[in-house]
Parts: sequence; structure tokens; C-alpha cells
Amino acid sequence: MKENIRVAVIGVGAFGRNHARVYHQLQRSGEAVELAGIVDADFARAQAVAKEFSSIAFRAAEELAGKIDAASVAVPTSHHLQAARMLMEAGVDVLIEKPLAASIAEADEIAATAKRTGRVVQVGHLERFNPAVQATLPLLNQPMFFEVHRLSVFTPRSLDVDVILDLMIHDLDVVLSFVQSQVREIRAVGLPVLSPRVDIANVRLEFESGCVANFTASRVSTERIRKLRFFQPHQYISIDYARQDVITIQVDEAAAMALMRGESPPAGSGPVTSINIQKPAVHPGEPLEAELRAFLEAVRKRRKPLVSIEDGRATLALALEINRAIAEHHERANLESFNHKGHKGATKI
Repeated sequence: MKENIRVAVIGVGAFGRNHARVYHQLQRSGEAVELAGIVDADFARAQAVAKEFSSIAFRAAEELAGKIDAASVAVPTSHHLQAARMLMEAGVDVLIEKPLAASIAEADEIAATAKRTGRVVQVGHLERFNPAVQATLPLLNQPMFFEVHRLSVFTPRSLDVDVILDLMIHDLDVVLSFVQSQVREIRAVGLPVLSPRVDIANVRLEFESGCVANFTASRVSTERIRKLRFFQPHQYISIDYARQDVITIQVDEAAAMALMRGESPPAGSGPVTSINIQKPAVHPGEPLEAELRAFLEAVRKRRKPLVSIEDGRATLALALEINRAIAEHHERANLESFNHKGHKGATKI
């Protein structure tokens, strides 16, 4: 019999509550996990969530010392370092929601604390656990061009960060994991629309490998779109995160080369039959459940998580570089006056 891992959720706003829900579901299904505590600055909210998921409410994470083995940290980004450091020093493994921290210095402090205390730290880049992304991994060979769109309707959630750290960061993490190459050049434009921070942005990245990736993220759209498309030699792949769906279009290499030379395609192929459209098998599931299962497995086996501190730091560093590129574009385009008139503080990105 596996010994139960006692877990807590620190911060039960919109997304933290989902962590509590999934831990509770895993516990009820017989998994070796116990939802042992709920913490929130709003104690009434902590009590309500604890009651809903048969747990215990606490006013502060410090009260959990000795009572838990692991925790999800879902507090505002500016509090990630404080909460994670306190938990790790108390012997608790942590899953830290994205972005890892508010700055690279804070991310490095989290990493140093994890190394000093020997704690497991997983970063909550949820789309890595999307079944469509998982089904795409075996298909990767040499991605060379990405077109990524993540559009959402406006909500007051997560307005402590801009759209890059709120939404685009999911796709930055996935593309970095696919390309496995350093970024060489960044071009970016972004604007505040309904909040004091950047709400819509377009980014072009060029990697050392020669790969190019275009990203569009908006939290002021009239529709919800979460799609990633990319090309690699003789193949096009489309991922729909929301539908958990993958489509591949494969060109028969021999037929394609023959056509390029002006020759007749090899026997049995042709301009139409040389194009093969397929839908790889995808096993549907809730990405958050897969993420939390992976975290618990890393805790139990004391191994490096699928999404490590190094991954979280790299994605955060790229997101912050994009924000700097947006700020530079604001200066070049003389958008400072617009920001000061209508969106005071909008350039604090």
C-alpha cells in the first residue's frame, strides 16, 4: 500500500479552487493522496472551499507545518517566492502555478531554496499536460515555423500581470519545449485596452535553429481560441488545445520531390494521393488532473518533474524579454503619451 501524500492548496481563487477539486477527486477515487488543508488570505473563502471538498481551512500556510507533505501554490505571482520558500523550508514539496515568479531574481531564489532543502518543485505550465500536446511529441522532428493564437474574453482575473505572463506564457513554454533552441531575436508589439497593463500582443521569435514563431495573445477578444499550428519538413501539424485535437498533413517526400523537378510522381502516387491527412490518437482527459498526478508521482519517487524549475525560469525569462521588447516598441512608436493619458502605468510591464 502506498502511503498517502498529504497535500494543501495555498490560495483558492478561481484556479486554486480547481486544484482543491482535483485533489479531492483523486482522494475519493482511491488515489494515495489526502487533501489536508486549504489556505487563503480570505479566510471565509478558505472555509467555504474546505467545506466543499471535505478539508480543513487555515488562515496562513505557516499553520500547516508538520501537517502536509506537498502543496499547490496558487497565490498571486508577487507572493510565489514568499509562500514557496516558507513551505520548502518546512519540508514541503511544491507545485507553483505559472509564472514561476515575478522576476528572474525571485525565480533564482526559489531554485536555490529547492536545492538547499532538497524539495521537489514543479511549475504549473498546464498545456504541457494537454492530451493533444502529449500526442504531438512523437511527431516532432524539425519544427521550423509556428503560428499560435490564444484569445480570451475579458475577465478581472489575473490583472496583476499582463497578457504575456497571463496567457501567452502557456504557448511560450510549449514552443520552447518543442523547438529546444535558444531565441536569437524578438520583435513584439502590445497594447493596454481594458486594463492598465498590456491586454493584447503579437510577438515574433526567431530561434538559433532558424525556426520562426508568431504568437498572438488577447484577453479582450469576443471569442475563445487556443490553437497552435506548425510546419516541419513535408508536414503540417495543427493542435487545438480546447478540443484536444491534432491534425497532421503529411506530404509523400518522393512524390513531392518529383513534382518539384517537373517529373511525374512515382507509380501509385499523385498530386492528390501524395498528401496524407491524419488525426493521431488522442486520449482525452483533464490536463489539470494529469498535471497533479505527475506532481504527486514526482513527490513520491523524488524525481525531477516534467516541468522543472529550469523550464519555468526559461519561459519566465523569455516572457520578461518580450515585455522589454514591447516597452521599447512603445518608445519608438511614441505611445508613452497614449499610456499616460488613458492608461496610467501601462508601460510598467
